[in-house]
Amino acid sequence: MVWIEALSLCSAACLAGLINAVAGGGTLVTFPTLLFFGAPGIVANATSTLALVVGTGGSIYGYRRLVSSVRPWLPRFVPVSLAGGLLGSILLTRTSERMFSQLVPYLLLFATVLFLSQGLFRRWALPHPGKARPRAWVIAVLFQFAVAVYGGYFGAGIGILMLASLGFMGFEDLHQMNALKNVLGSLINLVAAVWFVGSGLIDWPKMAVMTGGAVVGYYLGAHYSQRFSQAQIRGLVAVVGFGISLKLFYDQWAAA
Repeated sequence: MVWIEALSLCSAACLAGLINAVAGGGTLVTFPTLLFFGAPGIVANATSTLALVVGTGGSIYGYRRLVSSVRPWLPRFVPVSLAGGLLGSILLTRTSERMFSQLVPYLLLFATVLFLSQGLFRRWALPHPGKARPRAWVIAVLFQFAVAVYGGYFGAGIGILMLASLGFMGFEDLHQMNALKNVLGSLINLVAAVWFVGSGLIDWPKMAVMTGGAVVGYYLGAHYSQRFSQAQIRGLVAVVGFGISLKLFYDQWAAA
């Protein structure tokens, strides 16, 4: 690995960690960077997941005081999150590199649109007084399983989907919602990362460099999040996500 590649991967992971700590959507930076430096799509996805999983675990520590308040919900959501994350990661390893490469532009485009729409999702998720849905947890658990499958397969944007689901259930405290979302998201990423490691899909030198950058990014995001404009971060992620998607769509069209 030449120094420019190592520096670029470390910087991308640092930016991804910062974005995840402030707004979410860091995979939209790390995944395209790995593709740019020649990693196959499936290997890039697996390596990105493992590199960022340490940082997502650190986000739980930031909400540690609120985890106890959402503990009663964990028995309902943890099993489907683990099962869905495992199923999604298995599906990825059963997907041919060619098919995954064809899906990547659509996955990136979907995740980018989802990332830019998170404000709408959050406004829709927060219920109005008197409109909580106490029996909606059955639908929410099924939805969480679907989100976990998607998360194990690709992963970008799962936090936004989970916030919408929790709001539909009647959660009113956004901090509690974020705490539960972070716990479940970390478990999805963790089980997927373990499967990817066992499947031999990790580019270890790239992962090591990116993990260091991600840790720094999460630290900066946790301590200086108020100094960053979320609008500027969303703009940067949008440029990267849409730009890479269009480039990959063009490559597919040119190769047809």
